[in-house]
Amino acid sequence: MKQYQPLDFSKLNTYSIHDRFSKVTVDSFARPLKKGASVRDFLDSLPDQLAGSDLRELAERIAACRSADRPVILGMGAHVIKVGLNPIIIDLMERSIITGLAMNGAGIIHDTEIAMVGRTSEDVGQVIGSGAFGAAKETGETVNEAIVTGAAEDKGMGRALGEFLLKNKFKFNQMSLLASACRLGVPVTVHVAIGTDIVHIHPSACGASIGKTSHHDFKLFCSMVADLEGGAYLNVGSAVVLPEVFLKALTVVRNLGNRVKNITTANFDFIRHYRPMTNVVNRPTADGGKGYNITGHHELMIPLLAAAVIDLI
Repeated sequence: MKQYQPLDFSKLNTYSIHDRFSKVTVDSFARPLKKGASVRDFLDSLPDQLAGSDLRELAERIAACRSADRPVILGMGAHVIKVGLNPIIIDLMERSIITGLAMNGAGIIHDTEIAMVGRTSEDVGQVIGSGAFGAAKETGETVNEAIVTGAAEDKGMGRALGEFLLKNKFKFNQMSLLASACRLGVPVTVHVAIGTDIVHIHPSACGASIGKTSHHDFKLFCSMVADLEGGAYLNVGSAVVLPEVFLKALTVVRNLGNRVKNITTANFDFIRHYRPMTNVVNRPTADGGKGYNITGHHELMIPLLAAAVIDLI
């Protein structure tokens, strides 16, 4: 067997650090904040590295989109609602910073419960054993009635639910994304996978109405994406459904001759998933624009992004 000796480093070729390029310098370091600092001061204090740079740059690009009257669409999973961010998103809609919403099926359930009773998110662990998970009577009846009504009136699911909430004057409508968007004229599209949502187990569920209204919303979403040149699409808390919907919408609008190349995309989530990274951040911006992937808790990162954009506009 061959015998090895420790390698001799005495003839290693070296160079001067003064002649070497370095990715990190003291100029890019964070700066301590002083008491009474503003949002702008905080943003300027962040290190010019990685997510510190990305968050500032993303906020600047979103602000530039709205200054140029280009759309900013927010695609969101239900967790955004469950961590209490409705007031932040409603404020951004009222300021005309968010110009469109795309939601999954769980999102409309939690948002409707917020509108009706001001609370949501049952403890699944406590009720799954008895088969009671998702069996709240009012939730199923309200959501499904709105969908059936919307289908009969040839409306999309997002608009149908928003109108239904406003018509019934629920106590907490001011905290509802659906009701607020309807009041403000902001388009909301809902993208449902049959069987993923608790309202689908209720006897009032109508598969034909769910399919009709959600497909209507997919076509509406495609129309919004067709106008996205120079705009931004943010995916927050949806790991599978909305990234897939966005990529399909983008391909169909490009297939139909719409130029959607110079766009800003971003994904916000707790961990980095394959589909958002691929279908939101990388593939859509391969021929132009820029994508960002920012990892962190929604209840921290989204208010921070909102504050940054508001400060820039």
